[in-house]
This record gives sequence, structure tokens and C-alpha cells, in this order.
Amino acid sequence: MRNPNDTTTTNPVLTSRRTLLALLGASAVGAGAVLLRPAHASAAPTAASCAGLDDPAKKEIAMKLVSSAENSSLDWKAQYKYIEDIGDGRGYTAGIIGFCSGTGDMLDLVQLYTDRKPSNVLAKYLPALRRVNGTDSHSGLDPNFPADWRKAAQDTAFQQAQNDERDRVYFNPAVQQGKTDGLGTLGQFTYYDAIVMHGDGDDATSFRNIRKRALGHAKPPAQGGNETTYLNAFLDARVWAMQQEEAHSDTTRVDTEQRVFLRNGNLCLNTPLDWKVYGDSYHIG
Repeated sequence: MRNPNDTTTTNPVLTSRRTLLALLGASAVGAGAVLLRPAHASAAPTAASCAGLDDPAKKEIAMKLVSSAENSSLDWKAQYKYIEDIGDGRGYTAGIIGFCSGTGDMLDLVQLYTDRKPSNVLAKYLPALRRVNGTDSHSGLDPNFPADWRKAAQDTAFQQAQNDERDRVYFNPAVQQGKTDGLGTLGQFTYYDAIVMHGDGDDATSFRNIRKRALGHAKPPAQGGNETTYLNAFLDARVWAMQQEEAHSDTTRVDTEQRVFLRNGNLCLNTPLDWKVYGDSYHIG
């Protein structure tokens, strides 16, 4: 995923969803989003009645939802070992949240792992990761970096490092901002999914600027606005941001996932949950 400081722009699928997205490019289906707007927002619970996304059970749901979009699987823990170059200009994409060699978050992750376990199999790649940061180059990484990444992924210390960097860079900031804005569990998840994909830099499609764009159309509950109205404005802004980049232009993770939950008034992200991403159906009971 994109570094937050960057200012640049249960289905047996063998090819990862990240690769498929890069190949499909502009095959967006965002036109269906309007049909999924909630019809009975007044019946929805308030944020105060919801558990936060940082509740362990809700966090597990969030991990599965993101994994359904990123990896075509609800088994997010199987993604510690994931690594490939999907051709999106960010070099290698890897791990549970899509750490990228070209955007700095992979460098930060390997540095954390090395700080905790200096003799790890990835430590020798730190100089190369520093050199390729900001590019899509594999210089100094090929040919053995992917195999060594998968080897490191068997180490619980590396798994924990991935968890901790995910939380520090993406999950915790999104949940905190969601709570500050007075949003329930679903709203906090919409923020998390956005920051995972877009990062939180200064570019127009970053999370903070998606939120700023939404605030131009609606107020969040903390400012006296209606939660459903605001979330629709945020998702509209999110779709716009996704359509600015070819590799992200398929917007079904919004249209047939997040807007479905919103249409159903499920602001607390309560189970059961049924959704589709890129045409694949998923269920959490």
C-alpha cells in the first residue's frame, strides 16, 4: 500500500486479486453505486451503540473484508507470505496489507523486524530497499527477495512486525479519525479501507483529501451531520479517488461491499455479512 508520507499519486482464485486489478485497469463498475444508497437511514443505530472497529471481533471482520478485496480470500493470516510485483509502479507488493518496496512502508517493516531480530533473513536487503524506495526497481532485491520474504513469513516475529506496522500506519489512525468524526464501526472501516489503498499523504487521492472532499458535501456526526449522509459523501469521494488510478479503478469494494452494508443500515458492522468484490461472493456468519 501507499506510504502515508508518499505525495505521488472463499473463492478458489489462483491469481491474486492485486494482479487481476492491475491487469483489468479501467473495468470499473462504479455506476451501480447509486442503486445501493440506504432507503431507511433513520432506522439505523447510532455510533454510540456500536463497538469500535478496534474491538477484537470487529477488527477480525475488518481484516477479512480487506483480504477479500486484496487477496480474494477471507484467510488474511495466509497473506503474511504473499509477495509479487503487480505492475502498478510500486515495486514489490507483499504481506497482509500490501507493503510496497517503492513506497517506504516495506522498508519500515523490514527495519522494524531487523531491530527486533537482527539476524533475520531479510536484514541484508535493507540497503537495497533504501535505494529502490520511490521507484518500481528490483535492483538489489532479485532474484532471491521473494523466496526470502516467504521464508521470513514463517517466523512469528515477522508476522508480529507486520501486524504492528499495519496498526501503526493504517489501522489505528483510521479508527481514531473515525471515532473523532463520531462514526460507528462501518464508518471506521470505510476510513481504514481507504487509508489501506490510498495512504495518507498530501496528494489529491490520499485518505485525508478524500475525507476533505467528503466534508465539502456533508458533515460527520461529530459536527452535527447525519452519519449515513456523510458516509455516502465519503464513499462518493473514495470512488472518485479510485477512478484516478487505473489499477484501482474497479470500485466494487465500495459499490457491492461497503454501500451494501450502508444501504442495510448496518452502521455497527454486525454479522451476518454478505457482500461481493469483483464479482466474487463472500459471507461472514
